[in-house]
Amino acid sequence: MSEQPANLLARPGDTVAVASDHAGYDLKTLLAGDLKEMGFKVLDLGANGLESVDYPDFGAALGQAVARGRAQAGVAICGTGIGISIAANRIPGVRAALVHDKATAALSREHNDANVLALGARLLPPEEARAFLKIFLATPFGGGRHAGRVAKLG
Repeated sequence: MSEQPANLLARPGDTVAVASDHAGYDLKTLLAGDLKEMGFKVLDLGANGLESVDYPDFGAALGQAVARGRAQAGVAICGTGIGISIAANRIPGVRAALVHDKATAALSREHNDANVLALGARLLPPEEARAFLKIFLATPFGGGRHAGRVAKLG
């Protein structure tokens, strides 16, 4: 069994919050199942179906859960990932990163110590989103020269 780096965002047994609007509901449900299979506890903050809802409400709830320590990490999903990431980032202490590929999934953690993964359900095939989630959770924060930059984010 390999030892995990000390600066991982979350480890199996930790809680990961998930939230989406109606456009992200199906992907949120899929990724919540993946998180459970990986051994994480899941705090599902909605949406709870395909009926139209407002992404800012869910982004704020997710951001608050992460900032207040109810969850060690978060996954925020809307149609593009843009709106819900903006909403989550309005909460002090949240660093939500909208990722588009494997590189941004890894670099959001390594360079930016992102604590929320934001995804666009209408822009990503589910298999890519699943891969990005695994990369995000498996990538440690690099620290070093990046730590001072992250500290400036507040």
